[in-house]
Amino acid sequence: MAKQMTEMLKGTLEGIVLALLASAPAYGYEITARLREQGFTDIAEGTVYALLVRVEQRGLVDVERVPSEKGPPRKVYTLNAAGRAVLDEFWATWDFLAARIGHLRPEPAPHHDTNDTPNDEGAR
Repeated sequence: MAKQMTEMLKGTLEGIVLALLASAPAYGYEITARLREQGFTDIAEGTVYALLVRVEQRGLVDVERVPSEKGPPRKVYTLNAAGRAVLDEFWATWDFLAARIGHLRPEPAPHHDTNDTPNDEGAR
């Protein structure tokens, strides 16, 4: 499952990070920590930083340098109007794909209680 998860995240990580930034501005490490809180534990910090460089170059975020108590100023990323438009498109695409994939998924098999015995069936 890990390999499939990695492949699927390649196409969705930008949308995921933009969604995080839609809730609140954040700096790189903070974004990685939020991702890990959401269960994305295998995402490397380097992957997030490379993605942040790309979204900054594409003009999807505003960047502010904020003094840090423990070192150089931090780059705080805020989703801007262009980023919000890309995020809206991401969610529309996600909804489309999730609906289509959901139709492909077979119905789950009926649940059988493992404690049922043939005698239990007759008692009902």
